[in-house]
Amino acid sequence: MPVPDAPVTGAPVPVSEPPVPGPSRPSQLDPAVAARLRRTADGLVAAVVRDHDSGEVLMVAWMDDEALHRTLTTGRATYWSRSRQEYWVKGATSGHHQYVRSVALDCDGDALLVTVQQVGAACHTGHRTCFFEELPVTGADAP
Repeated sequence: MPVPDAPVTGAPVPVSEPPVPGPSRPSQLDPAVAARLRRTADGLVAAVVRDHDSGEVLMVAWMDDEALHRTLTTGRATYWSRSRQEYWVKGATSGHHQYVRSVALDCDGDALLVTVQQVGAACHTGHRTCFFEELPVTGADAP
């Protein structure tokens, strides 16, 4: 029995580059910036958030083009919630605000480094950082 959508003639299927995912929601992000982003299949880029004063990594969140646009133009860290399917401004409900000091795009275009002035806890659990669970490292040879 033939497989649905399989070539009937046996002719080779043309190979093409997979499309680079674009924003799934409308955005006012500068097209030159948007063109540099390499997004996940659902149109997102990882945002690593660090503290401006200490350099400590506080959290990782997700941004689409519009969240990045809002972050760059308002100075308030804005993310896309994958679970709620909506934008959220850090601190809008918790009072634990993030005031953006800088945003850098990594060399591959698939991650952002957001440097913030953190007010209160960054983690939704109430911890200063989301990275408070140290895991044991064994077998590593240090120089």
